Order: sequence, then structure tokens, then C-alpha cells
Amino acid sequence: MNLVLDAIALPIRIRSERPMTDDELLAFCRANELARVERDANGELIVMSPTGTEGGFFETEVATELGIWARADGRGRVLGSNTGITLPDGSIRAADAAWVSWQGWNAVPPEQRKGYARLCPEFIIEVRSQIDALPPLQEKMQMWISNGVESAWLIDPQRCVVEVYRAGVEPEVHEDPSSVQGTGSVRGFELVMANIWG
Repeated sequence: MNLVLDAIALPIRIRSERPMTDDELLAFCRANELARVERDANGELIVMSPTGTEGGFFETEVATELGIWARADGRGRVLGSNTGITLPDGSIRAADAAWVSWQGWNAVPPEQRKGYARLCPEFIIEVRSQIDALPPLQEKMQMWISNGVESAWLIDPQRCVVEVYRAGVEPEVHEDPSSVQGTGSVRGFELVMANIWG
């Protein structure tokens, strides 16, 4: 099935009679490569448009900074914005940037890494683009935490705000911070916001 997305307000949700298998979802994504597709815990597909140019810049900067730190730190690896993973609730999601420890990565058998590997990163970052409504993105942050992510950052360039999510506590809201520091598994990671805001 090919989608024509020109005249449709995105994101859209598609519910089929039965949820797509992982292989069917991979085939669907290949056939609709201009769309960004995730699957929620109920099997419903969430079809999003590609990120706009400025949003893509912000996402790339964030992932680059996390990748540079992860390489120097050596305790894990970074997954990029097109990396779909299967979370404990059965959903297939992709964060704008994610960090997974080598312990978590090595727990996934090599043959399962080619599809949507079943793993939960310890840390993720989402970047709000101009097309993203804030409430659904904040719900997605809670979804990450409820699936076992230790810490999740929502970076909102439109408001110059970083929201930090952790299990069992209210999100911390940092307005126009000069930098944000990682805790727990990503202790030592610092994101200098001047590199992101521009």
C-alpha cells in the first residue's frame, strides 16, 4: 500500500484489522520512504511527515553531540532518528537520538539487530520541530519513561526550553538553559545549548 500524503494533515493514525508484523512494517516503510512511521502498543500506525529543514538541523546537532560524547565515553552507542526499536510494550518507536549501554546492546542477539531490535535505551532525546504539537510529544516522553528509559529530554527550540523526564517525578522544565547535564547512565554528557539554539 502506497500513501499519498500531499493533502493529508499529519500525523495520521492507521488502524488495520490486525497489527502489521515487524516484516510487514519494514516493507510498508520501504514502500513509503518519505513518511516516518511508528507503531504504537495497540498496533496502530502513526504516520508523520519528514522533519522540516530547520528541525533536521536541530536533530542532527543533538545526535552529533551525543555521538561524540558516547565515542569518547566508551560505555555505549548512539542510535539515530531513523532507528526503529521494539519497546517492552510492543510498540516500535524511534527517538531523535538514543543512547544504549553496551550491556543492553549485547543482550540483543546479532540476528535480531537487523530488524526492529527488542531493546530499551537508557537515554533518549526528542527535538520538537515546527510541525510538532507539544502535548502529543509530551505524551510520547511519558511513553518512553513507562517503557524503562531512565532519562528523556524534550528539546523545544521554539520555546528555548528543555524538559527532562524521569520515572516517578514531575518533568523538570529548564527555560533557556546554557547547558543540560546527563545523569545516571549518561552522567558526564553535557549538551551546550548555544550549539543547538544557534
